[in-house]
Amino acid sequence: MCGIAGIIKLNGEDVSDEEVALLGAPLTHRGPDDSGTYVDHNVGLIHKRLSIIDLSTGKQPIFNEDRTVIVIFNGEIYNFRKLRAELEEKGHHFYTNTDTETIVHAYEEYGVDCVRHLKGMFAFAVYDKKNGSLFLARDRLGEKPLKYYLDESRFIFSSEMKSILALGVDREVDGDALSAYFSFLCVPSPLTIFKNLNFSF
Repeated sequence: MCGIAGIIKLNGEDVSDEEVALLGAPLTHRGPDDSGTYVDHNVGLIHKRLSIIDLSTGKQPIFNEDRTVIVIFNGEIYNFRKLRAELEEKGHHFYTNTDTETIVHAYEEYGVDCVRHLKGMFAFAVYDKKNGSLFLARDRLGEKPLKYYLDESRFIFSSEMKSILALGVDREVDGDALSAYFSFLCVPSPLTIFKNLNFSF
């Protein structure tokens, strides 16, 4: 199952190890086998792992050759062996046997269009140190959850809402979401019951 979460401070402040730990704690049930973090100034990423593929070298985050592209991933890429062979032919070097690493090199090769080459169920985050960008994606049917929160000072994402709430975000109820709930007995995507906290789409 696994779980991913991360934060970017938009005001340039450094992310603390404590903030990343708070993000990860509610995800432990999703990934009880292992945990990995990446913290660099205003960026923090955490992955909670349920070990399925490449038990020995599949620890996340996974990096590209020069460690400038970092990925955390929840899901399974069904065509990763075929995609890996194609990327190796293009000169990419792999250090694991996990499907996660194909995302890193596919991003290097195709940019955000890498998702067009992925077949599977997935939610992932790619941080590109060279341009300071964060790219989030999930599978087309939303089988793997991905939620996000945005305010003036930070962008937070996670596999679960309670992980985001652990960082003390504003819990103001969204009137439109509440109205939809009373009308339809559900809150339609991309809304959630809280303002500024949304499902990815």
